Amino acid sequence: MATDEATREHLLIMLRSNAGRRLEAATKDFPMEAINTYPPNVDYTPWQLLEHLRISLLDIVEYARDAASYQLRRHPDDYWPRQDAVASPAQWQQTLDQYGVLLAELESLVADPNLDLTAPLPNTPGHSVFREAGLVIGHMAYHIGEFGILRQVMQTWPPDHGRSARG
Repeated sequence: MATDEATREHLLIMLRSNAGRRLEAATKDFPMEAINTYPPNVDYTPWQLLEHLRISLLDIVEYARDAASYQLRRHPDDYWPRQDAVASPAQWQQTLDQYGVLLAELESLVADPNLDLTAPLPNTPGHSVFREAGLVIGHMAYHIGEFGILRQVMQTWPPDHGRSARG
């Protein structure tokens, strides 16, 4: 079954807004002195959470791009940095930059009019690029919301955050 253009466009809009712009907004002006801080009752730092998002996105892009040669990762160990891992401000930016590159690659796959988004991926009945893009949208929305809550708990939002949105 061929994917119609409206479906493809809706999927791209959700990828760009839920997985793209919302991450940019959530991480904007994040204080570098807090990237390796453990929030209360949380087992990971803000950078470790972002690195988890990057690793997860990498995994799905590799799978969607070439399911036949995909190498399965161990969950959860291969999807998170070590608990004692720390990042420099340059590594923080590298995580965000690589996330952006991976998201653009997934968007490119979804945008390809020659790709049937619902066609089964090799050796994986029931899995398709459409399904993988949906996983990204849901997973990223969940963790980006979580990141926003961590910022609230850590008091790392700028003083004027959210005022214009509430009217």
